[in-house]
Amino acid sequence: MAAALQGVTVLDLSRILAGPWSTQNLADLGADVIKVERPGQGDDTRSWGPPFVQGTDPSTKDAAYFFCCNRGKRSVTLDFTIEQGREVLIELVRKADVLVENYKVGGLKKYGLDYDTLSKINPKLIYCSITGFGQTGPYAARPGYDALVQAMGGLMSITGESDSTPGGGPQKVGVAVVDVLTGLYATSAILAALYHRTQSGQGQYIDIALLDVQVAALANQASNYVLGGQVPQRIGSAHPSIVPYQPFACADGHVMLAIGNDTQFAAFCRAADCEGLAQDERFRNNALRVQHREALVDILHERMGLKTVDQWCQLATDNGFPCGPINTIDRVFADPQVQARELRVSVPSEGYGTVDLVASPMRFSGTPISYDMAPPLLGEHTEAVLAELGLDEKAVANLRSAKAI
Repeated sequence: MAAALQGVTVLDLSRILAGPWSTQNLADLGADVIKVERPGQGDDTRSWGPPFVQGTDPSTKDAAYFFCCNRGKRSVTLDFTIEQGREVLIELVRKADVLVENYKVGGLKKYGLDYDTLSKINPKLIYCSITGFGQTGPYAARPGYDALVQAMGGLMSITGESDSTPGGGPQKVGVAVVDVLTGLYATSAILAALYHRTQSGQGQYIDIALLDVQVAALANQASNYVLGGQVPQRIGSAHPSIVPYQPFACADGHVMLAIGNDTQFAAFCRAADCEGLAQDERFRNNALRVQHREALVDILHERMGLKTVDQWCQLATDNGFPCGPINTIDRVFADPQVQARELRVSVPSEGYGTVDLVASPMRFSGTPISYDMAPPLLGEHTEAVLAELGLDEKAVANLRSAKAI
């Protein structure tokens, strides 16, 4: 079957995570993603290890980090700070549908690779810039990284135990969630721009900022402030608006109890042999449970410790309330549901042998995602892509001699 984005060409000038996460999504959807990397060095994350993945050539290895967001792409080494390299990139732009970059604001303008310049060469080009703080505003020139934006965007103020609890204080999330969300927003914006182009024939510029994404992703916590005037606080893994919705210690481990409505709470109480709690005037609906959070949680801590993790999970399945184990990553990939959904895939690679990757969560009935290309070796496709531009062996040799590739 034809892939959803078959025929779409993407130039990926981004590095690290947010941009590559977006372009990997586009590659999963069938786009031809050409990853433009610095000769001899490549994407910074190739060296962000250990752990490393050893290539079939003993002299080659790349960090596992790189493999999380670069499958399905072709790697071209190209130094566009050299005029010969810039000329090659311009030729790639002529044939491209999308360009994604995450250089500092104005960083590509000095090379004539900004949107205003390139849109004159290719008016249909969709040009997506990803930065820490956006193209405007007093912070525009600042570099931005995920952890910094988690802090500045409020996420760390609501993550972690409260200051009054031992070990309390601000914490970042255990994965670069702002980068990942930014990549997803960038993907959505690019797809919308591609659809708009089918109607207008025109490309456009997309400005995506990590800080904007983080503020938008505060979701209900932001609404609690802008509509209710309440400044959210850190409360550990509990929920500010739902009770009980937090981890509990069991006889042999921990579970996450996530009661979303009064029906589920009643079902839990029946299963836990404490049916009277559902009728207690303090706990009979969620608003009251939030009001009397401490009293209810104290009761449940004692009750939950009477059974094992497996016993509580089985009771949840039998009685229809949400409860699950707090899995380590190895247990995640051993989970029968994760295995049934085939979230771990083996992808062949000439450069690395067969590598195991995490599958895309997108599932299509008509244009399924295929896993044919592992993340590329640095410069693995340079000669093939240059040949597609019509460059012969002599021209390629000249580029090498000039250190443009």
